[in-house]
Amino acid sequence: MKKLWGGAFSESTAELVDRFGQTIHTDLNFWQEDIIGSVAHARMLGETGIITKEEAQTLIDGLEKIHEAGPEALKMDVEDIHTAIEMKLYELVGDVAGKLHTARSRNDQVATAARLMLHNELLIVLDLIKSLQGELLAQGEKYKDAIMPGYTHQQHAQPITLGFHLLAHFWSLQRHGHRAEQLFQLANYSPLGAAALAGTGFPIDRHMTSTELGFTAPIPNALDATSDRSFILDALHVCALIMIDLSRISQELVLYSGREFGFVKMADSVTTGSSIMPQKRNPDMAELIRGRTGRVIANWVTLATVMKGLPLGYNRDTQEDKPPLFDSLGKVKDSLQLTQLQLASCEWQLDAMKAATRGDFSTATDLADYLASTGIPFREAHEMVGQVVIGCNDRDITLEDLDAATLHAINAAIPVEALSVLKPEDSVRRRESFGGPGPKAMAAQIERAKAIFEERGFCSIA
Repeated sequence: MKKLWGGAFSESTAELVDRFGQTIHTDLNFWQEDIIGSVAHARMLGETGIITKEEAQTLIDGLEKIHEAGPEALKMDVEDIHTAIEMKLYELVGDVAGKLHTARSRNDQVATAARLMLHNELLIVLDLIKSLQGELLAQGEKYKDAIMPGYTHQQHAQPITLGFHLLAHFWSLQRHGHRAEQLFQLANYSPLGAAALAGTGFPIDRHMTSTELGFTAPIPNALDATSDRSFILDALHVCALIMIDLSRISQELVLYSGREFGFVKMADSVTTGSSIMPQKRNPDMAELIRGRTGRVIANWVTLATVMKGLPLGYNRDTQEDKPPLFDSLGKVKDSLQLTQLQLASCEWQLDAMKAATRGDFSTATDLADYLASTGIPFREAHEMVGQVVIGCNDRDITLEDLDAATLHAINAAIPVEALSVLKPEDSVRRRESFGGPGPKAMAAQIERAKAIFEERGFCSIA
């Protein structure tokens, strides 16, 4: 197996050693970024006179030909992507290819490619977040008046609307977009030129390569530049947070599509069947998103565990930083698209949702609030409503079934006017506090969400 080292070794490494240390197949995820970094480095070598401008142009021309040919033209029986590209460059331009590695190391080279790759991937993730937000916003507005139960502890709590529920997911995605943008800026510093760990004696221009590659600036300390993997940990953390919320949406789709809820029907295009039960329509994609979230969370833990004991300076352990990153980014991109596809296919069962709020005692808080509005301390009102709930259960009726006589029999201190606050739709209409599901509050929230959605990026919502 071809390597970029070995001059001081008197014997070849064992086959198992070669196989265990080989990374070429995972490195292909950033083959383009490695070439882009090499082009910038070659141009800088020519501009600073470290090599001639003619040699630099020869290297650049060769690298561009490699890029045009694609990864299929690279040899796979090599140690890593850097070796594969350099070997191909030798085939194209001859011995001058050996000058490309002047004043750099694989240590700063791989860190540069990883940062460039992350930037490109984050742009895709940001677009997918925005697209999913668009679906949630459209449905949030469409179903802003559709009554459904609101849950705490997975028990009926208070009536809300489907639009209100969906917009809650819109805002969580806004935070994830904001985090991803902050990560984009935080990772936007160049390690190129840090070499192995202590820079180089050649008169390189790190600011030139940093500018050409679109970085904000070079990382000030060469040892830190080659040692740092916090930007990958940050990316894995953002991926885990996104997947956690996509998993929560998935869990709701799984629950709501079951007969026990019957709140939604999902299209054939996003569900699967059973090999022995012809009637089944399984929400497998939602379940897979939910399941694979565990792997994305584990990827963050994996790299954190790798990094926690490493002293400064490049350590081969950090070879384990990129497979988790590639895996997490891939799962996030697929899951964002699948979640949008599932939501777009949903046929919400609005009548079933509304019917689920009947007889569930979810307007008990409204009754307590009404009593508190008459001057009764809320804690006393809370206890009085508890007595009403017990009285209804004893009579096998619901709050909506109460009439004046029954209410008086349960607790004569509660005025009959209190019966006017017990309908779920009226409960929703009264909740006009900022961020609530009431018509005016929802109109304001939708207007704000539209304004934020139409902005180019993801501003903070605080």
